[in-house]
Amino acid sequence: MNLTDRVAIVTGSGRGIGRAIALKMAKAGAIVVVNDISNAAEDTAAEIQAAGGQSRAIIADISSADDVNRIIKETLDAFGRIDILVNNAGINRDQLLLRMSEEEWDSVLNINLKSVFLCSRAVARPMMKQRRGRIISISSIVGLIGNPGQVNYAAAKAGIIGFTKSIAREMASRGITANAIAPGFIDTEMTQKLSEEQQRELMANIPLGCLGSPEDVASAVCFLASEDAGYITGQVLTVDGGMTMA
Repeated sequence: MNLTDRVAIVTGSGRGIGRAIALKMAKAGAIVVVNDISNAAEDTAAEIQAAGGQSRAIIADISSADDVNRIIKETLDAFGRIDILVNNAGINRDQLLLRMSEEEWDSVLNINLKSVFLCSRAVARPMMKQRRGRIISISSIVGLIGNPGQVNYAAAKAGIIGFTKSIAREMASRGITANAIAPGFIDTEMTQKLSEEQQRELMANIPLGCLGSPEDVASAVCFLASEDAGYITGQVLTVDGGMTMA
């Protein structure tokens, strides 16, 4: 997949799935703006640059409208355009409904869903002027099937799907596509904390019999960002080893 000279913003790309997305897009030729709330953004950008790619790190809180507007301004000032937005940033604050605090609900909805609204709204105008753009948001199979102890996370991820389908309809006439990716259980810090028993239970529900890798998700993102996916919009692509077939 060729993303040569495309300017991409990837939120939450200091580590994990976001980092894999940023690295793979850069390898495909994209100029990558790496965003994270921590200095990990600089590490990812430095890795891209060391490999010969173009990258810029912007440390910002994407649940803040002011910070989001700063990301857009710095990107346009540096590169003159924005071709791709990947809404990847996310957190989890797992708790059963009866024990969940308002803060645990609000923090997850703000980072996982409000940020998608803020970032997508901010890139809409420059993309409309270009009459071209790709907005790709990372949802989750939890947003499709639910999960005990994750009502906040599931609500946010399901919200991303509805949001994506709506903006796909709004922006199609301007040459902008909007799609979501719903990863299953991916081998990240979160899944590595599971016990051996929990991992065995997971494997029993995954037809391919293994966890996915961050690179599996990154490959799907690069496809949706490429010219090969120009006629695809408003869709949810599950990257889950077949788990949601059941």
